[in-house]
Amino acid sequence: MVSEGVRNHDVVCNHNFCSPGNGSPPMALAPECCQRVFRKLEREVEKLSAQQREDTVHSFRTSTRRLQILLEELIPERTRKQKKLLQMLRGVRKQAGKVRDLDVQLAALRSLKISLEPRRKTQLLQGLISLRATHEKKLRKTLTKQVAREICKRLKRTSKEVTVKASRDPLTAAREILSRLAPPNGPVTEDALHRCRILVKRARYAAEFAPESPAATEFITQLKRLQDILGNWHDWETLTHTAAERLGDINHSSLVAVLHNVTGGKFRQALAAIAASPALQAGPKPVPALAARKPGAKKATRAARTESAA
Repeated sequence: MVSEGVRNHDVVCNHNFCSPGNGSPPMALAPECCQRVFRKLEREVEKLSAQQREDTVHSFRTSTRRLQILLEELIPERTRKQKKLLQMLRGVRKQAGKVRDLDVQLAALRSLKISLEPRRKTQLLQGLISLRATHEKKLRKTLTKQVAREICKRLKRTSKEVTVKASRDPLTAAREILSRLAPPNGPVTEDALHRCRILVKRARYAAEFAPESPAATEFITQLKRLQDILGNWHDWETLTHTAAERLGDINHSSLVAVLHNVTGGKFRQALAAIAASPALQAGPKPVPALAARKPGAKKATRAARTESAA
């Protein structure tokens, strides 16, 4: 799959990091797991303020998402200071998301081995590289050394305030997140699949806070697999929209036509994966098997979707 080399970095957070120590009593949320999330994010903030490499941007975003899930889904109540921390991180993550979006598009485009319209492919590639440089510059302005120090200070403070005694059970929280997937009233749209992708990601991150057990490990593995497939579709779908905006629709560019075909195949794979996923069988079935319209039949609301994913 296309950007799998990049995307697999997202699954390096081994479930073992959430395991309680030997002899520890069972608990809903492993304390050491929580502390490692804070420490890891501190390191990622410092790295990102110094350099905006592809892996650095991606690792910062996934670490931020994990902290967000901890504070929003697993801890009953957030303090004003914790909300402020999330607000600061949200602004940086949103800008980093624009860089990340271009990284996955570049990875997808470079993996596309076709002889059609080589000049247009080069033109699109150069345009994406230039746009990435622009957003990278904006990211540096957003995450200055001063802002990074403030975020790290708030992370240290929040890590001492968070208590896991009254936290929710991570697996219960993960299944509750998946239950938000409502069955569609008609054919599945890209927007509906995008929402499914976001909720599966949130559910996976919530489940990873659970103490290790065979059931938890299997559940997380299922969510990872589904997240990869949905993410792979989203990478191609984003590239297809960008190409259409820059090169014209399928009637004006054979390269865009090829991208539409590839994205359509990824779309069908995603639907099949959702329908067959054991992780979703207990809740409402979010999509009927292959009951989908052709991708691209209606222009997606890209701005709203990007905002929801930021």
